[in-house]
Parts: sequence; structure tokens; C-alpha cells
Amino acid sequence: MTDSATTIDVRQLNAQVRQQVRSVVAVDDSVLDPILISLFSRGHVLIEGIPGTGKTLLARTVSRCLDVAFNRVQFTNDLMPSDIVGSMVWRRDAEKFQFIRGPLFANLVLADEINRTSPRTLSCLLEAMENGRVSIEGRTVELADPFIVLATRNPVEFHGTYPVPEAALDRFLVRVRLGYPDADRELDLYRGHEPERELEKLEPVIDRETLAGLIDRVRTVAISDPVAQYCYDIVSATRRHDAVVLGASPRAAMTWLSACRARAFLDGRDYVLPDDVKALAVPVLGHRVFLHGGGDADALVREVVDSVDVAL
Repeated sequence: MTDSATTIDVRQLNAQVRQQVRSVVAVDDSVLDPILISLFSRGHVLIEGIPGTGKTLLARTVSRCLDVAFNRVQFTNDLMPSDIVGSMVWRRDAEKFQFIRGPLFANLVLADEINRTSPRTLSCLLEAMENGRVSIEGRTVELADPFIVLATRNPVEFHGTYPVPEAALDRFLVRVRLGYPDADRELDLYRGHEPERELEKLEPVIDRETLAGLIDRVRTVAISDPVAQYCYDIVSATRRHDAVVLGASPRAAMTWLSACRARAFLDGRDYVLPDDVKALAVPVLGHRVFLHGGGDADALVREVVDSVDVAL
């Protein structure tokens, strides 16, 4: 851990990043909070939203604020695993094969429209997300540290898409929905406000080494027995609900608490509160709870959280 990571004012850093992001792209707390929390807990993000609402711009802005390497991959039905991981290429001058890295070798990767790619390529992405490494010609290659995927999915278009299986959804720490900007911000765009120009003005708030040190500090945030019990009571309630065919798993609960640690850390605390648990219930559990007959589980998760008391 670097010295700067132990002395930096995390709350001030959090405020600076938010201010810079909002100077470029209009984004609500319900979207920005889970994304920043995921970055500080090495979690991946699923962003649902129609095209043209600023998903790519948001990802680029966050990467610029944190001075991390950024790549974007447009997922299509003919995309191959080697297109995102890389491949071995024969170098005549050196008379040997050389590994040419693909776009996954970045700190922040925007995976656009993951439901448009084949199951084989999606599996390759999921392996990288789960393990932080990829397999090339029988050998393992480590990815960047940190390695975060921001994946997008268009929730209203189904032509030429594949269903994203439950196991794939479980790889994402949080799911957020990016909608239209508010009226004032959209009118600013019509009047000539240029987000790209604002993006070019941004200076990094911290460097990659300091960010990695801060991420290590998140793991030291304490979770008390009552908070752990509260988390268990909620996930247990999702499994017993009559409308649920598949409730939240133990892994879902563990990733939930990991996100709670990051939320507490960004708020300048070294302990998790029940409010952290409540605030992140829907972003973390909404895509991991499955209902009879399908449909969205966000409302049910809110209902369950409201029905469970905190035993302190």
C-alpha cells in the first residue's frame, strides 16, 4: 500500500470525483453511487439503458478522473474470444510467436451490448471477470489491477440478441439503469453544451497506484455481527417469498457486504451501518432474485428490506 493511499482524505476524493463526473455527464446518485462503490470493491457493473443516453461517455469520464486505462468493446454476434483477449501472432523478425493483447487488458473496460455476443465469447468475458486472468494457448495471463467491467444491455431491443443467463448476471456486483437526462441538462445539449470538450479539461484526481492502495483499505472496513445477521435475514427472506423461484445466494450476500464496505469507506467510516445494507439492496440483489413468470425483482427486494427489522 502506498503512503498516499493511507493519508488521502477519502471523503474529499469522493466529492471531487462526483463533481468532475457531473461536469461532463448528467447522472443521478442512483447510478453514480453504485458505480463508484463497485470500482472501490473490485466489482463489475451492468448498466441497462437505451442507446444515446451517455453510457460510453460516463465510463470514459470515470476512467479519466481516476487515471486508469480504458477500452471499449462493441459486442456483436460475430465477435470471437480472441477479439477481446488477444492472440498469438508470428513475428518473422524474431522468428517466434508473440502475444498481442486484446482490449480486455485495461483497468476499466466498457463491454457494450453484451447480450449481442455469442455464448462462447460471453463465457470468455465472464472468466476474465471472475478470475482477473485469461487463458491463452494453454497458459494463464493476468489482467490489469484493478480490472473492472462496465457492461451495457439494451432492455427493450431483442432482435439479434441472446439471453443473459442467471450465472452471467451473478458476475455483476451491481445493476443500474441509465435513463434520459433531466430537462435542463438535455436543453443544455441542444444549446451547444459539448461534453467532449468538458471531458478533455478533466485532470485525474488520483493515480492507479493510489487507487489500488485505497481498494486494499476497503477490505479493512468492519462488519459487526448484527449487520451480518441483518444481511442474512434479508437474503433468507428472499428465498422464502412466495413470488420467488430463486432467491439471493450466499455469494450474493458476500458481494453485497463487500459493496457495503466500499460505501462505508467512501463515506469516511471504518465500519458498515444498516443504512449501507439498505441503500445497496436493490442494486446488488435486484438482478440476482428471480420471480415466477419472470419480471423485474427490484420492487420485491424493496418490499423484503422494508419487512425485515434491524436487530441491534
